Amino acid sequence: MLAGAVLGGAAIQTLYAQAKPHAYVIAEITVRDQDRYLTEFAPPVVKAQEAMGGKFLVRGGKTESNLGSQPAPRVVVVEYDSLDKAQAWWNSQATKDAFAIGQKYADFRQFIVEGVAP
Repeated sequence: MLAGAVLGGAAIQTLYAQAKPHAYVIAEITVRDQDRYLTEFAPPVVKAQEAMGGKFLVRGGKTESNLGSQPAPRVVVVEYDSLDKAQAWWNSQATKDAFAIGQKYADFRQFIVEGVAP
């Protein structure tokens, strides 16, 4: 009986962990110095994102506005397993250091959005 309760509790915890929605960091970027942005900012911020489990879904590319104002010239979307992981990336020292560099070469509008639970 006790073993069944333990297994049931573990199964519920596993289902709960699997049901957590992913989170997405969305950035609109206007690059002022393309060369330095790519050589000084991009490598450390990409390294920080990947180290925290970030997966690039959108990295630049053509954008099109359907309603409202036009987005910034560069749009980036990075997926994380959870809102907690996305926030951990944002609060990490590596990310803070990277953006101290990036803000010299680009203007950012960035936010985190929690996805829909599976």
